[in-house]
Amino acid sequence: MNEFTSRIDLAPLHQGVERLRHELRKVIVGQNDLIDQLIVCVLSNGHALIEGVPGVAKTLSAKLLAHSISSHFSRIQFTPDLMPSDILGTSVFNQKTTAFEFKQGPIFSNLVLIDEINRAPAKTQAALFEVMEERQITLDGKQYDMQFPFLVFATQNPIEQEGTYRLPEAQLDRFMFKIEVAYPTDDEELIILRNHHERKSQNQLHDIEKVISREEIFEFQKTVQAIHAEETLLQYITKIVTQTRNFPSLYLGASPRASYWILQAAKASAAMQGRDFITPDDVQRMTFPVLRHRLILTPDKEMEGTTTNDTIKQILEKVEVPR
Repeated sequence: MNEFTSRIDLAPLHQGVERLRHELRKVIVGQNDLIDQLIVCVLSNGHALIEGVPGVAKTLSAKLLAHSISSHFSRIQFTPDLMPSDILGTSVFNQKTTAFEFKQGPIFSNLVLIDEINRAPAKTQAALFEVMEERQITLDGKQYDMQFPFLVFATQNPIEQEGTYRLPEAQLDRFMFKIEVAYPTDDEELIILRNHHERKSQNQLHDIEKVISREEIFEFQKTVQAIHAEETLLQYITKIVTQTRNFPSLYLGASPRASYWILQAAKASAAMQGRDFITPDDVQRMTFPVLRHRLILTPDKEMEGTTTNDTIKQILEKVEVPR
């Protein structure tokens, strides 16, 4: 059997991904899916919603990824009293020039980490709509563009509901992925304890080196766009997403934006594995993080304890896989 020869030079991308993984695994134990899905977001130029109970390295993973990329990083802690101007910035009167000057808010960065995004009210959530979709903000009739790359990673706790606000569907749809972070295994937790014990009080970020430049990210994203997708696989993605709009256990299905992100994520996944084409496995694996936050279950299915992951699995079993 002949060895597969890629029609695209994927070596720089593959090496870059391995460098990123190596840096993150200096501190993060386990959580391989979390690491790989965050990297897929970077390669696809997509935002990520990271959900998990406190203490499972949600915030730490995003911070480490930002530190391993040569780019600016900012962190915003969402609270009930946070105002849109606290995120976007505001115009301040300069007495010397007798004119208003725009002072940029923390959203003006390359990788923005929003902690506990569901703690801010609707007015503050709405401030993110334009910047997440169009990578620009408009204030006082003037447009301000974000520098490349611009990625939003947001965390939320699925258990604690007191003092939180439900994220609007329009905002959820702007996240490429919803990444679910599980508890570590017993062995992984033991390694975490050993690492903390050996590190003493040393800052975890001291070990992290910047291994990817902004220029490399731009080139990697262009490489991902060039990954080949057969017409049968485009039809497969379409069938999966359209099934969500007529599925009996779903009150709300996915938008065309979901189809786009499944394709982009599948391309990034294939490139990370050294392939210049996507397969049904790539599509199926990426369907879960792309769809799980876009689907709304019917009330009776929620009462039964059905999850969106269960429903996605049922849909994948129903749609015929291309050969």
